[in-house]
Amino acid sequence: MTNEQIRDFLEKHAEKQFKDFTSSLIPGTDSILGVRLPVLRSLAKQLAKEDWRTYLKEARDDTYEEIMLQGLVIGYVKAEMEELLEYAAAFIPKIHDWSVNDGFCSTFKIVRKHRAEVWDFLMQYRASESEFEQRVVAVMLMDHFLVPEYIDRVLAVYNSLKHEGYYCKMGVAWGIATAYAKFPQETQAFLLENELDDYTYNKAIQKMLESYRVSAEDKEMLRGRKRKVTGRKNVAKPEQ
Repeated sequence: MTNEQIRDFLEKHAEKQFKDFTSSLIPGTDSILGVRLPVLRSLAKQLAKEDWRTYLKEARDDTYEEIMLQGLVIGYVKAEMEELLEYAAAFIPKIHDWSVNDGFCSTFKIVRKHRAEVWDFLMQYRASESEFEQRVVAVMLMDHFLVPEYIDRVLAVYNSLKHEGYYCKMGVAWGIATAYAKFPQETQAFLLENELDDYTYNKAIQKMLESYRVSAEDKEMLRGRKRKVTGRKNVAKPEQ
């Protein structure tokens, strides 16, 4: 499909009401057409079976959906990991919202077959000045690296992600809460000794308390682990 055909397809499947809903969830993004994610995933799977290399090299970044589509295609393509990481490296700087970020990370399931290689790739973004490059690290680790042989390293990386941006902090908090659900013993030890800022730490605890995968007994214990902070700097969610 050409870029023109892709844009025509997206505009045909755009919904005004869904555009307004999506815009309310993604502050600061004003190029949303209003195409539902299942439609984007279906198109991405189709493109992944065609001349996906040409598509990714020539893809346009004019709308939220066109950028999201690129991340999904990378996730669905069947190719050598080394080549896919080259395309991922070109795509990651285009990420400017949590939705594209998380859609890309969750779809890139082939990572689970190449964890060592992808780990090294992700570590180059560990100290990035970009809020969403650090969130890529946080969410990719949560989605694909919460396994016994990586859990200690994952928690160490979460301890090291220091970007002040709201979406990075929330990505780290989400990752730690998910780690707790899968590895409570290791994560409890981490909660007792870490260098997390108070905001991220307390958000992680909050997400654990909201999780249906954490037992009532553990939740009672976790309530007592929240930090009592006075005069702390608030981290505001970005406004539209």
